[in-house]
Amino acid sequence: MPHNRRSQNITQGVARAPNRSMYYALGYKKEDFDKPMIGIANGHSTITPCNAGLQRLTDAAVSAITSTGANAQTFGTPTISDGMSMGTEGMKYSLVSREVISDCIETCVQGQWMDGVVVIGGCDKNMPGGIMALARINVPGIYVYGGTIRPGNWKGKDLTIVSSFEAVGEFTAGRMTQEDFEGIERNACPSTGSCGGMYTANTMSSSFEALGMSLLYSSTMANPDDEKIASAGASARVLIQAVQNDLKPRDIITRQSIENAISLIMATGGSTNAVLHYLAIARAAEVQWSINDFERIRKRVPVICNLKPSGQYVATDLHQAGGIPQVLKILLEADLLHGGCLTITGKTISEELRNVPGQPRNDQQVIFPINKALYSEGHLAILKGNLAESGAVAKITGLKNPTITGPARIFSNEQSALKAILSDQIKAGDIIVLRYLGPKGGPGMPEMLAPTSALIGKGLGESVGLVTDGRFSGGTWGMVVGHVSPEAFVGGTIALVQEGDLITIDAYKLLLQLNVDATELARRRTAWVQPKPRYTRGVLAKYAELASPADKGATTDWIDKDVLDIYVPKSV
Repeated sequence: MPHNRRSQNITQGVARAPNRSMYYALGYKKEDFDKPMIGIANGHSTITPCNAGLQRLTDAAVSAITSTGANAQTFGTPTISDGMSMGTEGMKYSLVSREVISDCIETCVQGQWMDGVVVIGGCDKNMPGGIMALARINVPGIYVYGGTIRPGNWKGKDLTIVSSFEAVGEFTAGRMTQEDFEGIERNACPSTGSCGGMYTANTMSSSFEALGMSLLYSSTMANPDDEKIASAGASARVLIQAVQNDLKPRDIITRQSIENAISLIMATGGSTNAVLHYLAIARAAEVQWSINDFERIRKRVPVICNLKPSGQYVATDLHQAGGIPQVLKILLEADLLHGGCLTITGKTISEELRNVPGQPRNDQQVIFPINKALYSEGHLAILKGNLAESGAVAKITGLKNPTITGPARIFSNEQSALKAILSDQIKAGDIIVLRYLGPKGGPGMPEMLAPTSALIGKGLGESVGLVTDGRFSGGTWGMVVGHVSPEAFVGGTIALVQEGDLITIDAYKLLLQLNVDATELARRRTAWVQPKPRYTRGVLAKYAELASPADKGATTDWIDKDVLDIYVPKSV
């Protein structure tokens, strides 16, 4: 293989001898210094089933890299299990881990001056964290998704992790037996792999196929299957070609390719978290992208996949029905995809999809043609109003009537809200307000899967609203609005809501409104006092200090223009 600028940094000059000595300790030979150094960011851990099956994929990538004559250098990245930390203080570390993962990959790749990197991950924040790092460092890279979990089963009914959360509400409502409750709990997760519906992990991994940063078909494979191992090896070989051709992430991640990714997310009914993550990815890639762009894409792309949480099927069903390439080809034929966008293979997305049929097979009910779309417009709506001047995110599919006006029920933590739901203190028509849970206030925007699932289990999913400056799981559905910005901790209007105030959620009008007159709101704002930070040291305190607002991606990788004006000399 030819020299490249990164391996040259090791090989050139007598002064580099001490550097080479440490490589000799790892078993390198002199000729190895003429070869590319390829990093493998390995997210394997036994913390969660999402990541417990990644070592086999790493081994396959290492084998593929060495077979091409390059050098494989493996390093670890951390993960937080969203499902396991849900409803606990640990959930506050979930979104923060996205930034930590990104920083880890940047630190290792840049610190060791690697020529390329294969990123392998499973749980929710592994995906955006990895792509953010690749976009920032702009070294040839590819994303290898660890793969989805197979569906669980209890008494003939397919299960996902969300089934367990919803069972809590059903059991406490007296609508489920002890036997079924325990059966669902034991059987919801039958294998390694990430949560099976079109939740956050599968949403982000699927979108990476559309973005051009992962191989086609790779995002819907089950983790235990042999094809997932083969895909990891193929991905590593494609990455070597990208290194040889100097094909970098920012050649691939453009405004148009991000539009492709968001179009795919709309078509598949993906997670609300994708809004946060693509705002952050665009920031990392220095691509102009705003929260308003999601609404622009939503209005033109229909939902054509019948996937959980609001639909019937899971990612393995989608794989059998033709996978993400089938969805992409339908969008391409409908002129809803930019076919000229480059992919990691060096081919355009249109070229990659050349042999995929233009219409879905008739023997499946997972993917539908455009003229039989489940919803004529996308499902991730951006709501605004005096309760969210900078925007909020709602998932509006699966609802018979996505409008509600009702009295506010105020909570400042998830646990008290969940207790109120399970003890039947929340009634049809109420609107739960969960606040001080934003990027700075939480800190870390914890997800609200426990209360939203409890509402579904109680039969209140369509009759009770929930508004929060925190986040929702990709498994959430119902009359819910999250990512409210400005958040309560910085004095957003959500901090001024009082018990019993009437709130309107209207997805038709894209409205989130507190029905209190401006004079009264001004009086409340004058009396409002910012609470003390919940954390004053450690990673949560650092995140709270640095995080951007939710409508900017809740990322630490940003600089506010006003701050720049203060600290950068005018002559620069």
